[in-house]
Amino acid sequence: MKNESPASSKTTVQVIDRLASLLDALSRYPDPVSLKELAIVTNLHPSTAHRILNDLVTTRFVDRAEGGNYRLGMRLLELGNVVKSRLNVREAAIEFMRTLHRQTQQTINLSVRQGDEIVYIDRAFSERSGMQVVRAIGGRAPLHLTSTGKLFLSLDEPKAIRAYTTRTGLAGHNKNSITDLSKLEKELAEVRANGYARDNEELELGVRCMAAGIRDDSGKMIAGLSISAPADRLQEDWLKDLIATAEEISATLGYVAAQAK
Repeated sequence: MKNESPASSKTTVQVIDRLASLLDALSRYPDPVSLKELAIVTNLHPSTAHRILNDLVTTRFVDRAEGGNYRLGMRLLELGNVVKSRLNVREAAIEFMRTLHRQTQQTINLSVRQGDEIVYIDRAFSERSGMQVVRAIGGRAPLHLTSTGKLFLSLDEPKAIRAYTTRTGLAGHNKNSITDLSKLEKELAEVRANGYARDNEELELGVRCMAAGIRDDSGKMIAGLSISAPADRLQEDWLKDLIATAEEISATLGYVAAQAK
């Protein structure tokens, strides 16, 4: 088999770049777009844009609407659903969690909500990193006593929060635990305002945590990312790295921050 010539390779890349620019342009328009408009925004000659669009129509990446205008095709949705079905929050998060662990030298937890509790589904830690707080995978904890749990509770309607209070009795684990509805409501209001949550030795004396939410492509919070550390070792500087890491994981899952506006 002959090697592809540099000129041929350059032409192939050029075609792919033009194709991608047309798809990107179409994604910015909610309604079908004319060939003239697409040629202008992509800086392509109309005949070139028309030729590529015809190929995209044939392969169902683009649909030709009434009036000869163009819009993104259903095949992109089909492929997008395949990608989405293969995304797993644990798989998406683990490398980011390991990086955050290396930065903080503390345990990084990934947890989800199940009913009135959070469940730890993954973690990043190292036995060589000195004193750490290590949560067992599969371990559970009440929502109101954990940083990630407060994130999930903060998304509930007031009626649902009161129902949670009735079901659980806001049972505490120690003197720092929030066991009063008014205090919990005040705490959750702060969580909503800040976009992150804390556990100040409420689940376990001597342990503090901070958490940020992870969202999927629909904007739904599906998990929480948290740092657990001995109370005297938790550093406020880690908060910005925690939030940035949660945002990176969310982006990997297809979340676009502008959706929240």
